Amino acid sequence: MTTATRHRILQIGSLPLPALEAELAARYDVTCLADQPDPAAFLAARGAEFTGVVTNAAIGLKGEVIAALPNLQVISSFGVGFDALDIDAAKARGVQVGYTPGVLNDCVADMAFALMLDVSRHVAASDRFVRRGEWPKTRYALGTRVSGKRLGIVGMGRIGQAVAERASGFRMEVGYHNRRPAQGCALPYFESVTALAQWADYLVLTVAGGAATRHLVNRDVLEALGPHGYLINVARGSVVDEAALTDALAERRIAGAGLDVFENEPTVPAALMALDNVVLTPHTASATHETRRAMADLVLENLESFFATGAVRTPVPGTQGA
Repeated sequence: MTTATRHRILQIGSLPLPALEAELAARYDVTCLADQPDPAAFLAARGAEFTGVVTNAAIGLKGEVIAALPNLQVISSFGVGFDALDIDAAKARGVQVGYTPGVLNDCVADMAFALMLDVSRHVAASDRFVRRGEWPKTRYALGTRVSGKRLGIVGMGRIGQAVAERASGFRMEVGYHNRRPAQGCALPYFESVTALAQWADYLVLTVAGGAATRHLVNRDVLEALGPHGYLINVARGSVVDEAALTDALAERRIAGAGLDVFENEPTVPAALMALDNVVLTPHTASATHETRRAMADLVLENLESFFATGAVRTPVPGTQGA
């Protein structure tokens, strides 16, 4: 038996790639917490057995679960979001936290443009128009050109940079907002999201979730974006005040929106679903065979690296080893 197979891993819930669950089980002694009839009782009785945790960005890991694992050393999370992970509890215990950045940049940036094109050129809506048999009866409504417009990016990290690269192919002017100017970035920097929204035709959100960015896009930002502006969110649902966005769309105070994420997933407000100027997708920006495989590989590599060297390969910013 290898050293790796002796480590006990607690899997918090199902993972987005079933093959990863099989690969984890082949390498480690894995127990799924979600499969236990009484998870709290299970943790109280057997929590001390586990040195590692595997979870995903949607499920995260609560502080009370970390507290119930006295020998926890490493967390490996499938995803780039870590707002559902109790990072403070992990840091207080000296637990290393790995996640899966970098490998999904292209697919998320692709989805940002897919949403941009769909909400502007009515791709999905015109498909439904044809299927309903309406084309012989009437002309379809005009759309809005994307190329040559102004693109504002909120969050000039890896994904924001990938969005900016694609914008060059559409001959778009690009500006951005960060907490601070991005090192080495020659694009125009805007001091506030409101100022960026006022300038942009399309406002694309690629910023991290969490308390610091909750409702970063609020009523004032939407007013600044205006009746000809579009909001695209491939970040986290919490970044947008969903009620304010629904009102702005319903009252046509912004032209439209493309949303891959929502405040209370998988629940989408009925008022939002009733609108015809918004495109909705079920948090699938990274959902390609290629990206999910690469993310799964990083989950495994973070565990293997930690157990071999004491350090995860891709630590969450601000945590031990980052």
